[in-house]
Amino acid sequence: MQKRILTIQDISCVGQCSLTVALPIISACGVETSILPSAILSTHTAGFTGFTVLSLTEEFPKIIAHWAKENVTFDGVYTGYVLKDQIDDVIGICEKFNKGLKIIDPVMADNGSFYYGFDEAFARDMARLCKGADVILPNLTEAAFLLGDEPVLEGYDKEYIELLSRRLAVELDVKTVVLTGVSFSADELGIACYDYKSDATDYYFGEKLPKNFHGTGDVYSSAFTGALMGGFTPFSSAKIAVDFTVEAMKLTMPYAKEHWYGVFFESALKNLANIVNGGNK
Repeated sequence: MQKRILTIQDISCVGQCSLTVALPIISACGVETSILPSAILSTHTAGFTGFTVLSLTEEFPKIIAHWAKENVTFDGVYTGYVLKDQIDDVIGICEKFNKGLKIIDPVMADNGSFYYGFDEAFARDMARLCKGADVILPNLTEAAFLLGDEPVLEGYDKEYIELLSRRLAVELDVKTVVLTGVSFSADELGIACYDYKSDATDYYFGEKLPKNFHGTGDVYSSAFTGALMGGFTPFSSAKIAVDFTVEAMKLTMPYAKEHWYGVFFESALKNLANIVNGGNK
C-alpha cells in the first residue's frame, strides 16, 4: 500500500523552495504527500525585496483537532522551515499522528549565520524538535548551532566532520545524521552520512558547480525523504538526492542569469521517479 507522509514547512508562492518543491518531489517518488504550511510568503526571502509573510500558527490547533477527530495518521513526518511558536505543536504532531519515520531538516542558518528571524534561542528549540529523530539533515552551520558551537566552514577534515555528526547523534538521540554541504576539494560537494548504530560515516560527493542557487537544500531534503520513504537506506537515499540536486542545477546553469531564484528540478523529476520507483533498494 502506498505510504503517506506529512511535510511541515512554508509555502513561498514564487520561488522554488519549501513546499513548492517538497510536494511534487516526494509525490514523484510514489509517496502520498500531505502538507501543513507553517507560513505563506509572497516569495522566498533570498534576492527578493518587500516580500509578505503570513504566519499560520493560529491554524495549527484547529488542524490538529480535526486530524484527531478523523483519526488521521502518517507513515512519516518531514519538517523544514517552521516558526519558533510552532515548535511545540510540531513536536506534538510527531508524537500523536506519526507512526513511522521522523525526518527533520533544521532549516535556520547557512554560511555561518542565522536566517532572518532566527537566533540562538531558536536553535535550542530546533534541537528539541530534532530529539529522537530517525534522520536529521543539517548543513555545517546548522549542525554547529544545534550543538551551541561556532560553525567551521573551511579547513575542516574528516575527523571534525565525524566528531560533529557523532555529537549530534548522541546529544540529540538521532539514529542517522546526514550532514550536507561537505567538501574536501575544490571540485566536489556532497554529504557525510553517520549511522549511530554502526558508528560509521559514509561519504558521497557530486560535482561542485560554479553557481549557487536558492532552494537546493529543500530540493535535496525532499528527494532524500522521497527515496527513504520508498524503501532505500539512508545512505542510498542521500546519494540519490545528491545526484538529483546536481542534475537540477546543471539543467538550470544555462539560464542562471534570469532564473536565479531556484533550479529546474521539474525537468529532473522523471529520472528521480524512475530510480526510486523501480530501483534496486
